[in-house]
Amino acid sequence: MNLVLQGPQASHESLDRLAALANPTRVTRLGEHALRCEDVAFSAELKGRVDAAAFDAGVDACFIEAGRTLADFRLVAMDMDSTLITIECIDEIADMQGLKAQVAEITEAAMRGELDFAASLTRRVALLEGLDAAALERVYDERLRISMGGEAMLQAVQAAGLKTLLVSGGFTFFTERLQRRLGLDVTHANVLEVANGKLTGRVLGGIVDAEEKMRTVQRVCAQYGCEPRQAIVMGDGANDLKMMGIAGLSVAFRAKPVVRAQASVALNFSGLDGLLTILQ
Repeated sequence: MNLVLQGPQASHESLDRLAALANPTRVTRLGEHALRCEDVAFSAELKGRVDAAAFDAGVDACFIEAGRTLADFRLVAMDMDSTLITIECIDEIADMQGLKAQVAEITEAAMRGELDFAASLTRRVALLEGLDAAALERVYDERLRISMGGEAMLQAVQAAGLKTLLVSGGFTFFTERLQRRLGLDVTHANVLEVANGKLTGRVLGGIVDAEEKMRTVQRVCAQYGCEPRQAIVMGDGANDLKMMGIAGLSVAFRAKPVVRAQASVALNFSGLDGLLTILQ
């Protein structure tokens, strides 16, 4: 087993100190702020000790099987809100109604797994009834930002020949724009109903919840002739766990504790391009 240590502010000293905890056979520097510990005798006790020390040091500690590279995979599937992008779109839309705090509280509870996602989305969208649909464009133009390292990660995986999927419990208004902007292969999200230029407070069709996210990864894998174990799935909330659970590599990005605990690897401090370092 290998251990990859990385962090945007990590010093050689902090990385070396963490590496010593793993007692590796060999250490390879992967740049100014990253290194790989090779031939580590993995155990749950060691992982717990390294994870805790690394988190305190602002370093991502990722245990991964030796020899794994991007070439082992065919698809990268990503959640959108708080994963590929830095915001929760529905919270920012709600801000246009003066309801951000109320909606954000429901969003947080859903992402922690405390509320059923479909029910929580229905409640949140209902609060948007009557909002001018132009507010969506304002959120996209003024507030939506790609997460750190997101564009570099996508460029690298696309150059390596992997397909890309953006699957979101958010809205097609945003996923379709991101698809054009970033050259994504497939997107799938919820459709907000608009009538007479205003949001009706309803979602059209079925809701993209945890089950639908998982089914989408399965469908897209079948479309491209690969197995889910050849997919990398990245997410941050409880509604991402089912699609992450069928992946060959699951990546928790700035994720809730329940997601970090179940993912293959977690990026708490590095950007999305930390994936490239893990698979280097």
